[in-house]
Parts: sequence; C-alpha cells; structure tokens
Amino acid sequence: MAMPYVAVASSSMAATPVLMPRLPATAAANAATRCSAWPYLPPRLSSSSNHFSGSRRFSSLQVRASSSEETSLNTEELFTDLKAKWDALENKSTVFLYGGGAIVAVWLSSVVVGAVNSVPLLPKIMELVGLGYTAWFVYRYILFKSNRKELATDIEALKKKVTGAE
Repeated sequence: MAMPYVAVASSSMAATPVLMPRLPATAAANAATRCSAWPYLPPRLSSSSNHFSGSRRFSSLQVRASSSEETSLNTEELFTDLKAKWDALENKSTVFLYGGGAIVAVWLSSVVVGAVNSVPLLPKIMELVGLGYTAWFVYRYILFKSNRKELATDIEALKKKVTGAE
C-alpha cells in the first residue's frame, strides 16, 4: 500500500524538508490513543482454526417437513372457530376496551421501568429486593411439601374466584 507523504518544513532559518508518512484520520486517532506512530493493523485471523464447514455449522438447525395429517394446521377451521367465538360475544366494545387498557398498561409500565432504570443506584437495589423476595417465596411455599400443598390450594381458590366458579 502506498503511503502518502507530507513535507514538513523545520522552523529554523535553514529550511530542510522532512518527509513524514501521513496517516488517515482514523488511524491518527487510534495512534493518539495507543501512543504509537505505527498504523493500526487488525489481528490476523487464522483460516485453519476458525473455519467451520457449512454442514458442521448448521448441523443442529436441521428442520424436516412431515406430511402427517394430525400435525397440520387448518387455517380455515381456525378462522371459523374464531368467527364463531367473536359472534358469540355480547359486548364487543368491552373486548376493545380491555385490549386498549392492556396496551396502555404495558406502555405505562415500560415508562416506569425506564424511569427507575435511569436512577443511578435504584436498579441494583431493586435487584436485591427481587432476590430477597424470591428467596423468601422459595422458603415459604416451595421448600417443604406441606407448604407446596398450601400454595396449590391457594392458587386453586384464586382460579375459582377469578372465573366465578366459587
């Protein structure tokens, strides 16, 4: 590669031109941070150690098609089921209201998490609180068999209360 040279004149009375190699702007910036006048050379990649053949690289990503009737998805049947369920709804406006409320709640929680995350020490404190709560929950409900049964009955009671079966 041909290196461009810049003629630099000395400041003394006798002007003697000195030829110095001119570095590109990015190389000059890298040279200033490295404290060296040598141009930056990227590390050499060894073609024998880092080379993978295409068959070895994608061997775990093999996908096979099957013509089995039981696993195929019938889109027409799916749409007819969805249409029947939509037509069976009495309050369609309620579905839109709940859907819109869910979208607003996700957006609002994203804003709150972003604000909490921007405070310098608060994210680490929140991680510690979450870790402590997880340890307490495991000790309280999951570690012992009797407590697991209590948790299962609490969850079943909550399911009945939410679905209105109680």
